[in-house]
Amino acid sequence: MKDAHGGMMIEARMRHLELIQTVIGRLAQNSFVYKGWAVTVAAAILALGGRDACPQYMVVALVPTMVFWGLDGYYLRQERLFRKLYKAVRLAALSEMETDPFTMDTSPYRSQVRWLASCLSPTIAWLYIAIIVGTAFVAAAWR
Repeated sequence: MKDAHGGMMIEARMRHLELIQTVIGRLAQNSFVYKGWAVTVAAAILALGGRDACPQYMVVALVPTMVFWGLDGYYLRQERLFRKLYKAVRLAALSEMETDPFTMDTSPYRSQVRWLASCLSPTIAWLYIAIIVGTAFVAAAWR
């Protein structure tokens, strides 16, 4: 049988988990948007370069690709940090929840999730490597 205090803590934990899950969803959406922008910007720059048959556009196309790759890695890292926070909140004892309810602090997990490792994750690296390789092939064809 649960007392009123325990019931309130369980409800608070559920709301906390929902809040964290909302943040994770937003971060995943940002990652999706960056992938779309990376492809669009690289294609647009290469289309402009193709019109002028100028291989120097390859370098120009690589800059935003690298920036989007870094940002995508950042958002993937943040998503992974919040997933660790979600797991910690889910597994925490109710007494632990009283000390810092609704925390969104992911700093205890930062040493476990690195930005560079997130950038090199197969979930995002394949796309950016494909853009870079495709850009190189197009530039080689212009020569």
